[in-house]
Amino acid sequence: MRVLKRKKRNQEYYYLQHSFRKQGKVVTREKYLGKEVPSGVEDIKKSFLEECNKDSLFGLFEKIKNGFQREWKKYPASIKEKFKQQLAIDFTYNTNAIEGSTITLDETRELVEHHIAPNKPLRDIKETENHVRVFIDMLNKEEKFNNQLILKWHRELFYETKPDIAGKFRDYLVRVGSYVAPDWQDVKKLMKEFIVFYDKDKNMHPVELAARLHYRFESIHPFGDGNGRVGRLIMNHFLWHNKYPLLIIDYKKRKSYYKALQKGEDAFLNYFSRRYTKMHEMYIK
Repeated sequence: MRVLKRKKRNQEYYYLQHSFRKQGKVVTREKYLGKEVPSGVEDIKKSFLEECNKDSLFGLFEKIKNGFQREWKKYPASIKEKFKQQLAIDFTYNTNAIEGSTITLDETRELVEHHIAPNKPLRDIKETENHVRVFIDMLNKEEKFNNQLILKWHRELFYETKPDIAGKFRDYLVRVGSYVAPDWQDVKKLMKEFIVFYDKDKNMHPVELAARLHYRFESIHPFGDGNGRVGRLIMNHFLWHNKYPLLIIDYKKRKSYYKALQKGEDAFLNYFSRRYTKMHEMYIK
């Protein structure tokens, strides 16, 4: 990045100029600074660099989407159903394991493919079965995104194992480690604002929107339990129905996920973007 000076009609004008690669081509962006270099130019440089990096990153996201869709269109209908089932197995195992489920990946596969239940707590078995059903339903039906859908997912996930909280926003305080969730009296208002944010910003790039919605939902923590599982459904609802491949948060890499959530919304977006491009780099051609 550099500062350029141009002369027009005996007047001097200053610009920031930055070049980067986007979809294999060199792209140059400029930002007008004024008739003199501002005193806070370093902050302006930082902000401009973030804008340019985002532009470049969105180009990668589009490559991922296009590559994924090229592959998806090749699959016969029966193979697409098998692909969805495998996604359900991988996603359900990892999202439940993050929340303490004792069921392994192989046991999840046996349960889903052959209906063979492991010798594990009944609660974990029921939550695995219910999560697979909710997840497949989420992939197959593009329902209107609102609080009713969020409550429905939660109810269907936990009606057998946690009937006292299933499908209900909390009316009590919740602490997760050192994080104290917002006062329960603010939950309904915050969830209304959450949907307003989506309605207002749904033209945001889908990958960015998925990340920001997940972060904001987890910050509100509207349920007594199950927030992580519902939050990860939310982000993948947006990815899938905008024709992007999913992001599965790997149980083995959960610590970096937790750390990113603790660092703030923009830091979480950066984490999300890195994980997403790394997971789907095979589609970037």
